[in-house]
Amino acid sequence: MIDFRTLAENRYTTKKYDSSRKIPESQIEDLKHILKLSPSSINSQPWSYTIVSRKETKDALAEASFFNAPKIKDASHLVVFSVMDNLEQFERHVEKNLAEGSVNYYKQFIKEQPAEKTINWLTQQVYLSLGFFLAACAAMEIDSTPMEGIEPQKYKEILNITHQKVLFAVAIGYRDSEDANQPSITEKSRLTIDDVVTSID
Repeated sequence: MIDFRTLAENRYTTKKYDSSRKIPESQIEDLKHILKLSPSSINSQPWSYTIVSRKETKDALAEASFFNAPKIKDASHLVVFSVMDNLEQFERHVEKNLAEGSVNYYKQFIKEQPAEKTINWLTQQVYLSLGFFLAACAAMEIDSTPMEGIEPQKYKEILNITHQKVLFAVAIGYRDSEDANQPSITEKSRLTIDDVVTSID
């Protein structure tokens, strides 16, 4: 089994996909379960995910994705991440699905703050699931491209998403062997450990 550090060193943002290779349905089912198991503060789970493989739909989304269009068209699947942005709906979700302690925390610390701050907090939970998802893809030897360069409102219309705000999308599939961004061709650019980590012994 490959250790996680090696996975992190080999994972990268894929710029060019092999359009002839598709992710097996069994792995897509695994990814669905992994998304369901994503961590979130107080187990709030304020998200929904739309997994697109139909060519016509991917092509329509690609047209609403600026310079990311070629990646979306060639990737096997596109995963769209959305967040609840209707706070009344979210409160009903909290009451129905969360444990008593989580409900009490929400009412005491979250509910009374300004709406904009609460929606920002909900959005942060979806970004937690993004990191979880990217790590899972790496472990499954699936390449990925997280992208905020999309037109969220057009995505909502194409996918008929209601009561949610589209945040970002992730193309997944298998890299083209000539993708120049892969670490074996172009070394990763990162700050040093000393720049980003402080140890207090």
